[in-house]
Amino acid sequence: MTTAGTAAARDLPRRRWLLGLASMATLAAAPTARAQGGALPPVRPPIVLEPGDETGLPRAVPRWLLQASNGRTVTPEDYRGRFQLVSFGFVSCPDVCPTTLLEMQQVLAALGPRASQVQPLFVSVDPERDTLAVLGAYTAAFDPRIVGLTGPAALVERAAQAFKVRYDKVREPGAAPGIYTMDHTAGLFLVGPDGQLLSRIGYGTPVAAIVARIQRWIDAAER
Repeated sequence: MTTAGTAAARDLPRRRWLLGLASMATLAAAPTARAQGGALPPVRPPIVLEPGDETGLPRAVPRWLLQASNGRTVTPEDYRGRFQLVSFGFVSCPDVCPTTLLEMQQVLAALGPRASQVQPLFVSVDPERDTLAVLGAYTAAFDPRIVGLTGPAALVERAAQAFKVRYDKVREPGAAPGIYTMDHTAGLFLVGPDGQLLSRIGYGTPVAAIVARIQRWIDAAER
């Protein structure tokens, strides 16, 4: 964490961070049913793509605990009441991540006043290199409304698992320890004001289509 990030975090209730860290670390250490020789965990219900495409099953509710680039500890509860547009990536990403963040900026611009109902979030899967200061400067270069999130590796992993996002460090043979890239799931996730996962938006979806989908969900929420 940077000096600025440390100073900002010092102003926050450390009890909440430490308790959350311990809780999430416990979850991260828990073995899966497969590892224990039992049945696989139940498959999550399908992600609803459009308002009205109900399945009768409860939707997934992603839960996570991370730090924003300003050093503040945040959870999904901090954004309750707003839609969340979430993506995963890393600052050194050569093409997919900057493209996704540019799309986020264009979506916000196209939504106009309704953009206040949407909180864009960019979760770094490279906490080793993406410090709070680096992450904050990166997201602000696209749009200051995009909040960068990171944290200890175990908490980043739990956040990724909540969205069924996969990522892996890729290093060429013989490369120095700090020379590597990250392979990760691309795309966007739309979370509703109540914290339920509403839709996964595939990488490369046209901005106009993303905006139209978000508009339909906002319309449905306002009825």
